[in-house]
Amino acid sequence: MTRTAPEEVTLLLKAWSSGDQAALDRLMPLVYGELHRLARRYMRRERPDHSLQTTDLVHEAYLRLVDAKGIAWQERAQFFAVSATLMRRILVEFARSHGCSKRGGQAQKVKLEEGCSCMSPRDADLVCLDEALETLAAFDPRKAKVVELRFFGGLSVAEAAEVLEVSEDTVLRDWRLAKVWLIREIRSCAT
Repeated sequence: MTRTAPEEVTLLLKAWSSGDQAALDRLMPLVYGELHRLARRYMRRERPDHSLQTTDLVHEAYLRLVDAKGIAWQERAQFFAVSATLMRRILVEFARSHGCSKRGGQAQKVKLEEGCSCMSPRDADLVCLDEALETLAAFDPRKAKVVELRFFGGLSVAEAAEVLEVSEDTVLRDWRLAKVWLIREIRSCAT
């Protein structure tokens, strides 16, 4: 499989932003493999019996990307950063609905500690991480974006710096501080 030139993807993204639907048709086969790799990376962190499959995650993200209006696509890295964010949101929504559906419907009276155990640990971790990222984004949006780009999007320091229009040193500094902050928040969420 040959690797597509980032410039070709960028040109197609810009054409799609300008309303060229044919550009979207040419773009998707070029980026599908990378989207699938990104989804596979996410799914590796999920529980083994997860009912959402990698391809399902790619297709759901694709549908949301196609429905997204008003995004001025600038480059390939931005596209994959947005895709990574969408995949994270899809998985968090799935985790939350999975936890809620297990507690709802045919409700039974249970003790509080039993009720909290119905969500799998990985689902709970993902929800904690999402809540921590939302909190981080509220007071430092750039650090939260660095986490999304690096951890979820798999972007390199250079690619993240390009998307955020900051230096690589800034990305590295934000990355280190955000990781420490998130670890602390996730630990407090788990307790």
